[in-house]
Amino acid sequence: MNLEHYIDGAHVPSLSGETFESLEPATNRPALTVASGDAEDVDAAVRAASKAFTDGPWPRMTGEERAAILRGVAAAIETRDERIAELECADTGLPITQARGQAHRAAHNFRFFADVISNLGEDVYRVGTSQLNYVIRKPMGVAGLITPWNTPFMLATWKLAPALAAGCPVVLKPAEWSPLSASLLPEIMEEGGLPAGVFNLVHGIGERAGAALVAHPDVPVISFTGETSTGQTIMRSAAGGLKSLSMELGGKSPLLVFDDADLDRALDAAVFGVFSLNGERCTASSRILVQDTVYASFVERLAARASRIRIGPPHDPATELGALIHPSHHARVMSYVSSGLEEGARLVAGGTRPPHLPEGNFLSATVFADVTPSMRVFQEEIFGPVVCVTPFTTEKEALELANATRYGLAAYVWTNDLLRAHRLARSIEAGMLWINSQNIRDLRTPFGGVKSSGLGREGGRHSIDVYTEPHVIHLATTPLPIPRFGT
Repeated sequence: MNLEHYIDGAHVPSLSGETFESLEPATNRPALTVASGDAEDVDAAVRAASKAFTDGPWPRMTGEERAAILRGVAAAIETRDERIAELECADTGLPITQARGQAHRAAHNFRFFADVISNLGEDVYRVGTSQLNYVIRKPMGVAGLITPWNTPFMLATWKLAPALAAGCPVVLKPAEWSPLSASLLPEIMEEGGLPAGVFNLVHGIGERAGAALVAHPDVPVISFTGETSTGQTIMRSAAGGLKSLSMELGGKSPLLVFDDADLDRALDAAVFGVFSLNGERCTASSRILVQDTVYASFVERLAARASRIRIGPPHDPATELGALIHPSHHARVMSYVSSGLEEGARLVAGGTRPPHLPEGNFLSATVFADVTPSMRVFQEEIFGPVVCVTPFTTEKEALELANATRYGLAAYVWTNDLLRAHRLARSIEAGMLWINSQNIRDLRTPFGGVKSSGLGREGGRHSIDVYTEPHVIHLATTPLPIPRFGT
């Protein structure tokens, strides 16, 4: 199967003719030949998007007119639900049951932002009887969207829907490790009624195509999801153009379990929070902090549950943990398993390839106990089915451990002490925190992190803020006095 770019309403190869191969995670066999974009391909896409912005109807439509098309896009996604799930499963190694959930969420993203832009009001300020000040939102221009390889279709729609709702034409650069599901977007956008040039897609390696998109002078806003080091590179490049940035970066999110919690539910949350989506999720609860009074029994039960997680081919409906995305990533995750052992963590589950899966990027659900803050597995984002467990005695110690990394994306607290829950909610350094809950998202709320987990927020009207500039208009309603110079 060959994937091409999509620029100004047409499928086109790279101008250089270059391609790259994409591997199937379950076998590591070549599955796709993909056009490899470079600066000249990105420039063609940006020129098409710029023309759609300056000359086309999209930025000039009312919010409700754009919303009608976004709802058409959502409907086009829903007719392809199973196809999207199949492609996502094959391309990423996600279990098919979890890939199906991502396809449903993608359609919901478009419907949600259609509603947001339809109902979004403007700010108005009245100054006595003399002046009326009102603020309108103007689309910023071409939006550069760089998406990650985990749950790629859903996360692409999480950026596409608000950018388009705001009136911005877009250039999407999908991750090179999982480009397949994005190939459905051109026909979906066309079926939904999006004008040509408003949606453009350039495949390619991040260091070339992604870097060219960030550096392009006619792209005023970049939204990026990915690892922290890449985000730092993007910030340096974007600084010269004073670009607007929204970046959701790495995480090493803690899950705190106190001895007064509902331990059965906390255990369910701990297992799901790190082993769903193959552990390749930014908000994974990859550090479990457990009060010492229940620590030994919790570790024993966690290890037993992890050992029973069903690992298998991604397309098997019984599979709970599939294949990691790429052999390079599999090797990286395995290096952390080795590091945990070398630094003295106690391996209580997993840590090896399942014997019945001799090929592909498989790793058993892995649990390290007795992990200390000085260990790499405690400090660094592994982004795989590996969790570390650390005991604490007091609430103060739990808080110190929770905040003891450079990341601050998400956190989870399990306790039935309401006052403690509120104290920790105010004190844990994280952009998002769930109490007695596991990562249930309200799309109206701001999504993002602190410290090395990113900058900016997306979600609801916060997403519209990313892609628009406020434009204030001051209107005199009475003849205001004007100082007279030079009389």
